[in-house]
Amino acid sequence: MKLKNKGNPWALLPFVIFLALFIGVGVYTRDFTKMPAIIAVLIASMLALLMNRQISLSDKMKLFYRGAGHPNIIMMVLIFLLSGAFTAMAKGMGAVESTVNLALSVLPPNLLMVGLFVIACFISLSMGTSMGTIVALAPIGVGLSQQADISLALSMAVVVGGAMFGDNLSFISDTTIAAVSTQNIRMKDKFKVNFLTVLPAAVVTAVILYFISGGSVANVASHPFSLIETLPYIAVLVTALVGVNVFVVLVLGIVCAGLIGFWEGNYTWLTLVQKAEEGITGMQSLSILVLLIGGMVELIRSYGGIQFLLDFLTRRTRSRKGAQFSIAGLISVTNLCVANNTISIIIAGPLAREISTRFGIDSRKTASLLDIFSCSVQGLIPYGPQILLAASVASISPVSILSYSYYPILIAVCAVLSILFRFPRLRAVPAKQEVARAN
Repeated sequence: MKLKNKGNPWALLPFVIFLALFIGVGVYTRDFTKMPAIIAVLIASMLALLMNRQISLSDKMKLFYRGAGHPNIIMMVLIFLLSGAFTAMAKGMGAVESTVNLALSVLPPNLLMVGLFVIACFISLSMGTSMGTIVALAPIGVGLSQQADISLALSMAVVVGGAMFGDNLSFISDTTIAAVSTQNIRMKDKFKVNFLTVLPAAVVTAVILYFISGGSVANVASHPFSLIETLPYIAVLVTALVGVNVFVVLVLGIVCAGLIGFWEGNYTWLTLVQKAEEGITGMQSLSILVLLIGGMVELIRSYGGIQFLLDFLTRRTRSRKGAQFSIAGLISVTNLCVANNTISIIIAGPLAREISTRFGIDSRKTASLLDIFSCSVQGLIPYGPQILLAASVASISPVSILSYSYYPILIAVCAVLSILFRFPRLRAVPAKQEVARAN
């Protein structure tokens, strides 16, 4: 079945039901983590299968299978699973502790907040998870605030901002994987465009933090670290930047973490494979969620829902700049509703690609916009898991953190300026390279 030429707003009902369940339960319980996204999507998918009597259930199931089994969806699932294995194995052999302690050992005592922000950026870029970065650094931020008489809200905002830096740029971040997969491009291509866009935001954030807390001083206790244990993160970062296939990058990271852990005595062969299985299991829910969303979106597309959204979002759009702002608005609103930047990109990514194709927007730019605006919103919503986690560690209100959330605001500003001034200027991709982008 082909995409309908005429849009059908009723085809979006499953998506509306998904948002209503997810947001409604969050508002009612005052906790947006209570409603499992996978259950909300499953209910919405069942509704999609019951709609449109002109199509038999058998044909609708085939459409659902086709959407769930799309090559981009399957590739995304495999990357998620490998990423989970690498993250768990690297953490199990001590890479997280050594990376944090290494960063703290070079923290200038008179530049506490600037140093904490830079460390959070480095660790999140290495680990590829904002939540993991906050877990590792939030207690340290609390200690620094108490020693130097700095606002707890400021230190938590610094940690969250640095965590979103890596969530936006890391090669093993869920958001990066989702953005490049939905736009069918290479990770290093998206990284280059993304990095050039958000670098000014990071620099300006550091300058602001310097003037706010430049006079604060505290003695940071040093803890032992091993340079060898940081090698898995370095290996993944370097090989990804060089342009090695993402699957090879993750397998190399897994092998490196396993060998170092085995050599240092942190792993036996049995505990090593158990740790890998633990990481893969941790990604199962997200992988199933991706499959369900892929199937549901294909049904909505076949019913004419995607075409309706395209017409609605672009009916007053006459230029590439306008189309890029449409993509920015789409992902921002989706993230406000879902409160999860990875899920938001998975939902909005296919539609953003349709807009990009219609208006001739470079896929690298589209992937960058999806990732930047989703991370910006994620770092600014007080009901998001990142801010909730940081606030709970510091025992403060999540809303109090927002007044110091400079980095999430600045990356959105930089992204808007990049649209207005067409920065960075992208060279056309040769036809052969365009075919090989997904690799």
